[in-house]
This record gives sequence, C-alpha cells and structure tokens, in this order.
Amino acid sequence: MLVVMKAQATEEQVHSVCQKIEKLGYRAHPMPGATRTAIGITGNKGEVEQGTLEEMPGVQEVIQVSKPYKLVSRDTKLDNTVIRFPGTAATIGGPGLTIVAGPCAIESREQAFIVAERVHRAGAQFFRGGAYKPRTSPYAFQGLGLDALKIMAEIRDKFGLRIVTEAIDNETLELVAEWADVIQIGARNMQNFSLLKHAGRLRKPVLLKRGLSATLDEFLMAAEYVMSEGNYEVILCERGVRTFTDHTRNTLDLSIVPAVQRLSHLPILVDPSHGTGKRDHVLPMSRAAIAAGADGIIVEVHHQPDKALSDGAQSIYPNQFALMMDEIEQIASVVHRKLPRGLQMETGSADTHVAKAH
Repeated sequence: MLVVMKAQATEEQVHSVCQKIEKLGYRAHPMPGATRTAIGITGNKGEVEQGTLEEMPGVQEVIQVSKPYKLVSRDTKLDNTVIRFPGTAATIGGPGLTIVAGPCAIESREQAFIVAERVHRAGAQFFRGGAYKPRTSPYAFQGLGLDALKIMAEIRDKFGLRIVTEAIDNETLELVAEWADVIQIGARNMQNFSLLKHAGRLRKPVLLKRGLSATLDEFLMAAEYVMSEGNYEVILCERGVRTFTDHTRNTLDLSIVPAVQRLSHLPILVDPSHGTGKRDHVLPMSRAAIAAGADGIIVEVHHQPDKALSDGAQSIYPNQFALMMDEIEQIASVVHRKLPRGLQMETGSADTHVAKAH
C-alpha cells in the first residue's frame, strides 16, 4: 500500500499520516520526492482500509502496490535516489557518475596509500579496500581487520576519499559502520537476511552486490530487506553471475542495469573486476557499463597486482585506471551524464571523520 501526498502537503500533514499508519499497527516509510512525498506501508498482511487515510489532510490518493518489493519500487518513489556525503561534493546517483577504486584487500599501510594517491589523482571520489575478506579457501588471506579500517580512515583524512568496505557478518558490520562511509554487503551475503536487516537499522549507506546466481527479483527483494528496516540509502551493484562460460570468472550482466532502472529508483554500479576476473577485460567492460547507463563503476586497482594477496589477476594498474577515467569521461557526455573529477572536501579539513578518535 502507498499513500501519495499532495504536492503542497506540509511536513506536519506527512507526520500525521505516518502517525496514523503506526497507530493502525503498520510501519510508515516516508519517501520525499522532487514534487511529492509518498509514504510506503509495510507490515500489513492484507489490504489497509483506504478510507481512513484518504480522508486525512494533505493526502492525494492511496494506491495498492502489487510488486513484492514496495520501497525499492518506482511506484513508491518516481525520482532517482541520490545519496550524498556530508563534507564532500561526492554523490552516488544523480547526473554525476560515481567512481569507487582501490585494492581488493588492504595489505599494508604503504600499499594502501600508494594506490589511494594514484586513484585520487586520477579523479576517484571513493576508495574501496577489503578489511575482512570472505575467501573460498580458509587458508587464503582473510584481511587485516580493524587495522585495515584504521588505515582507510587515514586515507579519508589525507585525500578526502569516502571509504567503501565489506562487512561479512553481524560482528564486523558494527565495526565497518563505525569506520567506513559505505557498508558493502558482498555477493555471498546478498540473501543473508539477518545481516541485511541489521544493516538496515544502522542508517549508513549500503552497497549491495548481486548474488552469484540471483535473479532480478531476488536482487531487489534483498534491497527491500535493508529498506524495510528504515535505511533508504541503498546502492545496487552488478558484479557478474555464474554461467557456463569459462573465458571469464563470471558473466557480467549489463542488461540488468536498464532493467533495474525501469523498476527501481535506487542507483546501480557495475563491478567489471569481479564481473570478468581478467585485467584486460576490465576497461572494455567499464566503458560498456557507462554506455549501458550505470550510475558508476567500482573497480580494483593495485600498483603491484602480481604480488597482490587477493584477486591480483583482475586488478588494473594505476595508469590503466587513469586511462579508464579518460575514456568513460568521453562516454559520459554521450549518455547525458558527467564525470566529476578531483572532488575536494567542502570543509577543507578532516572534521567530517566518521570514526571515533584513536
């Protein structure tokens, strides 16, 4: 069920409708738009009595939402979601493309700072790096944990890059939320529903990667889990799915980009590193992703990929990353987007640090 408010509805009227929904035993999810506010209703097992809500001041109409994903749907919010980060001009969604770059894993302070300086110089707005690594083998490098989070916090202070890193369970989720700017939920955890609900209660932007063989509906329903807990800042990410191919690590499904954008208001990024698993495929698929309408790229960059402790074969060199930025900047104008480069911290200092003092 969805309550559509009138364009001139006041904040008090919206609040009153939300209170009424809560009194009826349901949950209200106000979703402000450019011209109107829509209020999604969850928790109802059947139809809500429409007359009770339709008669309230400021309400334009009450409509049924047939899709199982209600808050993710464009039926609830027609305008594209744009996620902003206080203290910077960086955004995810909207007309500007988002570039997230960095090593698969934080291996040392020296390695992280070398890569961060190079991707920052080329124009990235976000730095990615794994602190906790869910590896197929229990004997593979598992990440530096809290030490890696502290290193990335230093990188944010020095370069102004916002930090994206993965949480692999409820314990690490709390630490990632404390130190990072965006919580990544990896492909293996896309349907870890307790983790999704926990992330939804933390009020920190969540980057949700598509599962290894997830359908479009399953992908959107996973995002619904996060949003149903009140966190509406969700970023979707296509990172390739399992198919019969053996010439790439996964099959990068770029057709999901326009499919998502038709059904949902959430931004969607593309990960050509995991999507292909091969360094020489990353730049062509990055270009293709932007041409397909993706809101940005998340890519793995390493200055010595042959010595990387994780996913070196799919990590591009810093000079390749700079070339990628030049190429997608040209493509961006063709698809009526722009590539912001060299974004600086608006405050000019590190006072937007989200981590606790240490």
